[in-house]
Amino acid sequence: MAARKRVVVAGLGDVGLLTAIRLAKHADVVGISAKSALVSGQELGVRISRPGDWARDYWIPFDRFRGLDRVRTVQATLTGVDLASRTVFGRGGDGATTAEEFDALVISTGVTNGFWRQPTMESADEIGAGLHAAHNRLAAAGSVIVVGGGAAAVSSAVNMATTWPDKRIDLYFPGEAALVGYHPRTWDRIRGRLTALGVGVHPGHRAVLSNGAGHEITSEPVSWTTGQPPATADAVLWAIGKVRPNTDWLPPELLDEHGFVRVSPELEVPGHRGVFAVGDVAASDPLRSSARNRGDSLVAHNIRAEFTGRRLRTYRTPGRRWGSLVGIQADGLEVFLPTGHAFRLPAWSVQRVVMPGLVRWGMYRGVRANDPLR
Repeated sequence: MAARKRVVVAGLGDVGLLTAIRLAKHADVVGISAKSALVSGQELGVRISRPGDWARDYWIPFDRFRGLDRVRTVQATLTGVDLASRTVFGRGGDGATTAEEFDALVISTGVTNGFWRQPTMESADEIGAGLHAAHNRLAAAGSVIVVGGGAAAVSSAVNMATTWPDKRIDLYFPGEAALVGYHPRTWDRIRGRLTALGVGVHPGHRAVLSNGAGHEITSEPVSWTTGQPPATADAVLWAIGKVRPNTDWLPPELLDEHGFVRVSPELEVPGHRGVFAVGDVAASDPLRSSARNRGDSLVAHNIRAEFTGRRLRTYRTPGRRWGSLVGIQADGLEVFLPTGHAFRLPAWSVQRVVMPGLVRWGMYRGVRANDPLR
Protein backbone atom coordinates (compact mmCIF):
# COMPACT_ATOMS: atom_id res chain seq x y z
CA MET A 1 0.00 0.00 0.00
CA ALA A 2 1.44 3.37 -1.03
CA ALA A 3 2.27 5.81 1.75
CA ARG A 4 -0.07 8.77 2.09
CA LYS A 5 1.25 12.01 0.71
CA ARG A 6 1.87 14.94 3.03
CA VAL A 7 0.49 18.40 2.30
CA VAL A 8 1.52 21.49 4.22
CA VAL A 9 -0.98 24.36 4.16
CA ALA A 10 0.91 27.53 5.06
CA GLY A 11 -1.70 29.90 6.43
CA LEU A 12 -5.09 28.91 7.85
CA GLY A 13 -7.16 31.96 7.06
CA ASP A 14 -10.42 31.82 5.13
CA VAL A 15 -9.02 30.08 2.04
CA GLY A 16 -6.25 28.02 3.64
CA LEU A 17 -8.66 26.55 6.16
CA LEU A 18 -11.07 25.41 3.43
CA THR A 19 -8.22 23.96 1.39
CA ALA A 20 -6.98 21.94 4.38
CA ILE A 21 -10.48 20.62 5.05
CA ARG A 22 -10.90 19.55 1.41
CA LEU A 23 -7.59 17.66 1.46
CA ALA A 24 -7.91 16.04 4.89
CA LYS A 25 -9.41 12.77 3.60
CA HIS A 26 -6.89 12.40 0.81
CA ALA A 27 -3.52 13.17 2.43
CA ASP A 28 -1.75 13.79 5.70
CA VAL A 29 -2.32 17.51 6.11
CA VAL A 30 -0.38 19.90 8.34
CA GLY A 31 -1.75 23.41 8.73
CA ILE A 32 0.51 26.20 9.99
CA SER A 33 -0.98 29.42 11.38
CA ALA A 34 0.14 32.27 13.60
CA LYS A 35 -3.31 32.11 15.22
CA SER A 36 -4.95 29.26 17.15
CA ALA A 37 -8.24 29.98 15.42
CA LEU A 38 -9.78 31.15 12.20
CA VAL A 39 -9.66 34.94 12.49
CA SER A 40 -11.28 35.99 9.26
CA GLY A 41 -10.40 39.14 7.36
CA GLN A 42 -13.99 39.38 6.16
CA GLU A 43 -16.77 41.75 7.19
CA LEU A 44 -14.84 44.61 8.80
CA GLY A 45 -18.05 46.59 9.17
CA VAL A 46 -19.73 43.93 11.30
CA ARG A 47 -16.51 43.35 13.23
CA ILE A 48 -16.18 46.93 14.45
CA SER A 49 -19.87 47.63 15.03
CA ARG A 50 -21.17 44.26 16.31
CA PRO A 51 -18.17 42.26 17.52
CA GLY A 52 -20.27 39.56 19.17
CA ASP A 53 -22.09 38.79 15.92
CA TRP A 54 -18.83 38.87 13.99
CA ALA A 55 -17.06 36.54 16.44
CA ARG A 56 -19.86 33.98 16.16
CA ASP A 57 -19.21 33.48 12.45
CA TYR A 58 -15.64 34.66 11.82
CA TRP A 59 -13.56 33.88 14.93
CA ILE A 60 -13.64 30.13 15.40
CA PRO A 61 -10.99 28.01 17.19
CA PHE A 62 -9.56 25.30 14.97
CA ASP A 63 -10.64 22.50 17.31
CA ARG A 64 -14.28 23.36 16.63
CA PHE A 65 -13.99 22.44 12.94
CA ARG A 66 -14.89 18.79 12.45
CA GLY A 67 -13.25 18.96 9.04
CA LEU A 68 -9.90 19.65 10.72
CA ASP A 69 -10.04 16.59 12.99
CA ARG A 70 -7.64 14.79 10.63
CA VAL A 71 -5.43 17.87 10.20
CA ARG A 72 -2.47 18.54 12.48
CA THR A 73 -2.36 22.25 13.21
CA VAL A 74 0.83 24.03 14.25
CA GLN A 75 0.79 27.53 15.72
CA ALA A 76 3.92 29.20 14.43
CA THR A 77 5.22 32.14 12.43
CA LEU A 78 6.58 31.03 9.07
CA THR A 79 10.29 31.81 8.64
CA GLY A 80 11.34 30.09 5.41
CA VAL A 81 11.07 27.26 2.92
CA ASP A 82 13.67 25.00 1.30
CA LEU A 83 12.16 24.01 -2.02
CA ALA A 84 14.95 21.55 -2.79
CA SER A 85 14.39 19.52 0.38
CA ARG A 86 10.65 20.38 0.33
CA THR A 87 10.60 21.63 3.91
CA VAL A 88 8.81 24.58 5.52
CA PHE A 89 10.27 26.25 8.61
CA GLY A 90 8.58 28.20 11.39
CA ARG A 91 9.00 29.54 14.91
CA GLY A 92 6.57 28.90 17.75
CA GLY A 93 5.49 31.32 20.44
CA ASP A 94 8.15 29.91 22.77
CA GLY A 95 10.87 30.56 20.22
CA ALA A 96 11.28 26.89 19.29
CA THR A 97 11.80 26.19 15.61
CA THR A 98 9.68 23.77 13.61
CA ALA A 99 10.31 22.04 10.29
CA GLU A 100 7.60 20.33 8.23
CA GLU A 101 8.38 18.27 5.14
CA PHE A 102 5.87 18.19 2.30
CA ASP A 103 4.98 16.46 -0.93
CA ALA A 104 2.75 19.43 -1.80
CA LEU A 105 2.69 22.95 -0.39
CA VAL A 106 -0.22 25.39 -0.35
CA ILE A 107 0.82 29.02 0.17
CA SER A 108 -2.22 30.79 1.62
CA THR A 109 -0.68 33.33 3.99
CA GLY A 110 -2.89 36.20 2.79
CA VAL A 111 -2.09 39.87 3.22
CA THR A 112 -1.58 42.41 5.98
CA ASN A 113 -4.28 45.09 5.87
CA GLY A 114 -5.02 47.61 8.60
CA PHE A 115 -5.36 46.70 12.24
CA TRP A 116 -7.74 43.85 11.44
CA ARG A 117 -5.48 41.66 9.29
CA GLN A 118 -2.10 41.16 10.91
CA PRO A 119 0.16 38.06 10.65
CA THR A 120 1.34 38.29 14.26
CA MET A 121 1.21 35.44 16.75
CA GLU A 122 -1.83 35.98 18.99
CA SER A 123 -3.55 34.14 21.82
CA ALA A 124 -7.33 34.03 22.19
CA ASP A 125 -7.13 36.71 24.88
CA GLU A 126 -5.12 38.99 22.61
CA ILE A 127 -7.53 38.49 19.72
CA GLY A 128 -10.47 39.35 21.96
CA ALA A 129 -8.75 42.40 23.41
CA GLY A 130 -8.01 43.78 19.95
CA LEU A 131 -11.56 43.12 18.79
CA HIS A 132 -13.11 45.01 21.69
CA ALA A 133 -10.55 47.82 21.67
CA ALA A 134 -11.47 48.85 18.11
CA HIS A 135 -15.20 48.56 18.81
CA ASN A 136 -15.01 50.57 22.03
CA ARG A 137 -12.89 53.27 20.40
CA LEU A 138 -15.45 53.80 17.63
CA ALA A 139 -18.46 53.42 19.93
CA ALA A 140 -17.18 56.26 22.12
CA ALA A 141 -16.68 58.62 19.17
CA GLY A 142 -19.38 61.15 18.38
CA SER A 143 -18.17 61.40 14.78
CA VAL A 144 -16.21 59.07 12.52
CA ILE A 145 -14.45 59.58 9.20
CA VAL A 146 -14.01 56.48 7.04
CA VAL A 147 -11.25 56.86 4.45
CA GLY A 148 -11.36 54.47 1.50
CA GLY A 149 -13.50 53.43 -1.42
CA GLY A 150 -13.36 49.64 -1.25
CA ALA A 151 -15.68 47.08 0.26
CA ALA A 152 -14.15 47.34 3.75
CA ALA A 153 -14.67 51.11 3.87
CA VAL A 154 -18.20 51.03 2.50
CA SER A 155 -19.21 48.15 4.78
CA SER A 156 -17.79 49.99 7.78
CA ALA A 157 -19.76 53.14 7.00
CA VAL A 158 -23.02 51.23 6.49
CA ASN A 159 -22.67 49.08 9.59
CA MET A 160 -21.63 51.90 11.90
CA ALA A 161 -24.50 54.09 10.69
CA THR A 162 -26.92 51.20 11.23
CA THR A 163 -25.61 50.38 14.72
CA TRP A 164 -25.15 54.00 15.86
CA PRO A 165 -27.75 56.12 14.01
CA ASP A 166 -26.95 59.24 16.08
CA LYS A 167 -23.26 59.20 15.18
CA ARG A 168 -22.01 61.50 12.41
CA ILE A 169 -20.27 59.36 9.81
CA ASP A 170 -18.56 60.53 6.63
CA LEU A 171 -17.09 58.40 3.85
CA TYR A 172 -14.25 59.89 1.78
CA PHE A 173 -12.78 58.22 -1.31
CA PRO A 174 -10.55 59.36 -4.20
CA GLY A 175 -12.59 58.54 -7.31
CA GLU A 176 -15.93 59.66 -8.66
CA ALA A 177 -17.43 56.41 -7.41
CA ALA A 178 -16.52 53.89 -4.75
CA LEU A 179 -16.36 50.09 -5.12
CA VAL A 180 -14.12 50.07 -8.16
CA GLY A 181 -14.00 46.49 -9.42
CA TYR A 182 -17.72 45.97 -8.83
CA HIS A 183 -20.38 46.65 -11.43
CA PRO A 184 -21.48 50.32 -11.35
CA ARG A 185 -24.99 49.21 -10.37
CA THR A 186 -23.56 47.94 -7.09
CA TRP A 187 -22.23 51.36 -6.08
CA ASP A 188 -25.46 53.04 -7.15
CA ARG A 189 -27.42 50.80 -4.81
CA ILE A 190 -25.00 51.12 -1.89
CA ARG A 191 -24.74 54.90 -2.32
CA GLY A 192 -28.52 55.13 -1.96
CA ARG A 193 -28.32 53.11 1.23
CA LEU A 194 -25.58 55.32 2.65
CA THR A 195 -27.59 58.44 1.89
CA ALA A 196 -30.69 56.97 3.52
CA LEU A 197 -28.63 56.24 6.64
CA GLY A 198 -27.39 59.84 6.80
CA VAL A 199 -23.78 59.06 5.90
CA GLY A 200 -21.90 61.91 4.23
CA VAL A 201 -20.54 60.70 0.88
CA HIS A 202 -17.48 62.61 -0.36
CA PRO A 203 -15.97 61.56 -3.71
CA GLY A 204 -12.80 63.08 -5.13
CA HIS A 205 -10.86 63.13 -1.84
CA ARG A 206 -7.42 61.52 -1.82
CA ALA A 207 -5.93 61.50 1.67
CA VAL A 208 -2.46 62.44 2.77
CA LEU A 209 -1.32 59.27 4.51
CA SER A 210 -0.17 59.74 8.09
CA ASN A 211 2.14 57.36 9.93
CA GLY A 212 -0.78 55.48 11.44
CA ALA A 213 -2.86 55.41 8.29
CA GLY A 214 -4.12 51.92 7.71
CA HIS A 215 -2.60 50.51 10.88
CA GLU A 216 -4.70 52.07 13.63
CA ILE A 217 -7.72 54.25 14.32
CA THR A 218 -6.52 57.85 14.54
CA SER A 219 -8.00 61.19 15.62
CA GLU A 220 -5.88 63.83 13.84
CA PRO A 221 -7.41 65.94 11.03
CA VAL A 222 -7.27 64.30 7.61
CA SER A 223 -5.61 66.36 4.87
CA TRP A 224 -6.17 65.85 1.17
CA THR A 225 -3.77 65.89 -1.77
CA THR A 226 -6.75 66.90 -3.90
CA GLY A 227 -6.91 70.38 -2.36
CA GLN A 228 -9.98 70.29 -0.09
CA PRO A 229 -9.79 71.67 3.47
CA PRO A 230 -8.81 69.14 6.18
CA ALA A 231 -11.64 67.08 7.66
CA THR A 232 -11.97 66.35 11.36
CA ALA A 233 -13.77 63.77 13.49
CA ASP A 234 -13.38 62.10 16.85
CA ALA A 235 -12.10 58.95 15.13
CA VAL A 236 -10.69 58.17 11.69
CA LEU A 237 -10.99 54.66 10.31
CA TRP A 238 -8.49 54.02 7.52
CA ALA A 239 -9.69 51.34 5.10
CA ILE A 240 -7.54 52.34 2.15
CA GLY A 241 -6.68 48.93 0.75
CA LYS A 242 -3.01 49.34 1.60
CA VAL A 243 -2.33 45.61 1.57
CA ARG A 244 1.04 43.94 1.90
CA PRO A 245 1.40 40.26 1.01
CA ASN A 246 2.65 38.03 3.82
CA THR A 247 5.51 36.61 1.78
CA ASP A 248 8.64 37.67 3.67
CA TRP A 249 9.34 33.99 4.35
CA LEU A 250 9.44 33.03 0.67
CA PRO A 251 12.34 33.16 -1.84
CA PRO A 252 12.16 36.33 -3.97
CA GLU A 253 12.13 34.34 -7.21
CA LEU A 254 8.64 33.07 -6.37
CA LEU A 255 7.24 36.60 -6.19
CA ASP A 256 6.12 39.25 -8.65
CA GLU A 257 7.25 42.87 -8.49
CA HIS A 258 4.64 43.62 -5.79
CA GLY A 259 5.56 40.69 -3.55
CA PHE A 260 2.64 38.43 -4.44
CA VAL A 261 3.19 34.80 -5.39
CA ARG A 262 3.34 34.17 -9.13
CA VAL A 263 1.03 31.37 -10.25
CA SER A 264 0.08 29.54 -13.43
CA PRO A 265 -3.56 29.29 -14.61
CA GLU A 266 -3.70 26.14 -12.44
CA LEU A 267 -2.63 28.22 -9.38
CA GLU A 268 0.68 26.34 -9.31
CA VAL A 269 3.94 28.21 -8.78
CA PRO A 270 5.83 28.13 -12.12
CA GLY A 271 8.82 25.82 -12.08
CA HIS A 272 7.91 24.20 -8.76
CA ARG A 273 5.68 21.19 -9.17
CA GLY A 274 3.40 20.57 -6.22
CA VAL A 275 3.70 24.12 -4.87
CA PHE A 276 0.48 26.11 -5.14
CA ALA A 277 -0.71 29.54 -3.98
CA VAL A 278 -4.29 30.63 -3.40
CA GLY A 279 -6.18 33.54 -1.91
CA ASP A 280 -5.12 37.16 -1.52
CA VAL A 281 -1.44 36.20 -1.60
CA ALA A 282 -1.65 34.69 -5.10
CA ALA A 283 -1.16 36.86 -8.19
CA SER A 284 -3.86 34.96 -10.07
CA ASP A 285 -5.37 38.08 -11.67
CA PRO A 286 -5.46 41.85 -10.95
CA LEU A 287 -8.23 41.36 -8.35
CA ARG A 288 -6.51 38.29 -6.80
CA SER A 289 -9.96 36.76 -6.96
CA SER A 290 -9.07 33.18 -5.98
CA ALA A 291 -9.70 34.39 -2.43
CA ARG A 292 -13.41 34.67 -3.13
CA ASN A 293 -14.21 32.27 -5.95
CA ARG A 294 -13.59 28.78 -4.61
CA GLY A 295 -9.90 28.80 -5.32
CA ASP A 296 -9.63 26.38 -2.38
CA SER A 297 -11.64 23.78 -4.29
CA LEU A 298 -9.48 24.15 -7.39
CA VAL A 299 -6.19 23.85 -5.50
CA ALA A 300 -7.40 20.82 -3.54
CA HIS A 301 -8.49 19.15 -6.79
CA ASN A 302 -5.19 19.95 -8.52
CA ILE A 303 -3.09 18.59 -5.67
CA ARG A 304 -5.02 15.32 -5.75
CA ALA A 305 -4.71 15.29 -9.55
CA GLU A 306 -0.96 15.83 -9.37
CA PHE A 307 -0.56 12.99 -6.90
CA THR A 308 -2.40 10.60 -9.24
CA GLY A 309 -1.09 11.86 -12.59
CA ARG A 310 -4.37 13.37 -13.75
CA ARG A 311 -4.90 16.62 -15.60
CA LEU A 312 -5.02 19.85 -13.60
CA ARG A 313 -7.89 22.30 -13.90
CA THR A 314 -7.45 25.98 -14.71
CA TYR A 315 -8.76 28.86 -12.64
CA ARG A 316 -11.33 31.11 -14.30
CA THR A 317 -11.77 34.62 -12.97
CA PRO A 318 -15.24 36.17 -12.60
CA GLY A 319 -14.26 39.49 -14.23
CA ARG A 320 -15.90 41.64 -11.55
CA ARG A 321 -16.08 41.43 -7.80
CA TRP A 322 -19.28 40.07 -6.33
CA GLY A 323 -20.77 38.82 -3.06
CA SER A 324 -22.09 40.29 0.16
CA LEU A 325 -20.83 43.80 0.85
CA VAL A 326 -22.22 44.73 4.25
CA GLY A 327 -22.70 41.34 5.91
CA ILE A 328 -25.68 39.90 7.72
CA GLN A 329 -28.19 42.56 8.78
CA ALA A 330 -31.44 42.48 10.73
CA ASP A 331 -33.38 42.15 7.47
CA GLY A 332 -31.18 39.39 6.04
CA LEU A 333 -28.22 39.14 3.69
CA GLU A 334 -27.95 41.05 0.42
CA VAL A 335 -25.74 39.44 -2.22
CA PHE A 336 -24.52 41.28 -5.31
CA LEU A 337 -23.92 39.43 -8.57
CA PRO A 338 -21.12 40.30 -11.04
CA THR A 339 -23.81 42.06 -13.11
CA GLY A 340 -24.49 44.46 -10.24
CA HIS A 341 -27.94 43.03 -9.61
CA ALA A 342 -28.69 41.96 -6.05
CA PHE A 343 -30.89 39.48 -4.27
CA ARG A 344 -31.74 39.32 -0.59
CA LEU A 345 -31.87 36.23 1.58
CA PRO A 346 -34.40 36.82 4.39
CA ALA A 347 -33.12 36.79 7.96
CA TRP A 348 -34.85 33.52 8.84
CA SER A 349 -33.17 31.70 5.95
CA VAL A 350 -29.74 33.08 6.87
CA GLN A 351 -30.01 31.97 10.49
CA ARG A 352 -31.77 28.64 9.90
CA VAL A 353 -30.44 27.49 6.52
CA VAL A 354 -27.49 29.46 5.13
CA MET A 355 -25.19 29.68 8.16
CA PRO A 356 -25.91 26.34 9.87
CA GLY A 357 -26.48 24.31 6.70
CA LEU A 358 -24.64 25.77 3.74
CA VAL A 359 -21.74 27.36 5.63
CA ARG A 360 -21.05 25.37 8.80
CA TRP A 361 -21.90 21.95 7.30
CA GLY A 362 -21.58 22.49 3.56
CA MET A 363 -18.37 24.53 3.46
CA TYR A 364 -16.70 23.67 6.75
CA ARG A 365 -17.96 20.05 7.08
CA GLY A 366 -19.31 20.74 10.56
CA VAL A 367 -18.59 23.27 13.31
CA ARG A 368 -19.00 22.35 16.95
CA ALA A 369 -21.08 24.76 19.03
CA ASN A 370 -19.28 27.30 21.17
CA ASP A 371 -18.89 31.08 21.08
CA PRO A 372 -15.40 32.46 21.88
CA LEU A 373 -16.93 35.54 23.54
CA ARG A 374 -19.06 33.54 25.96
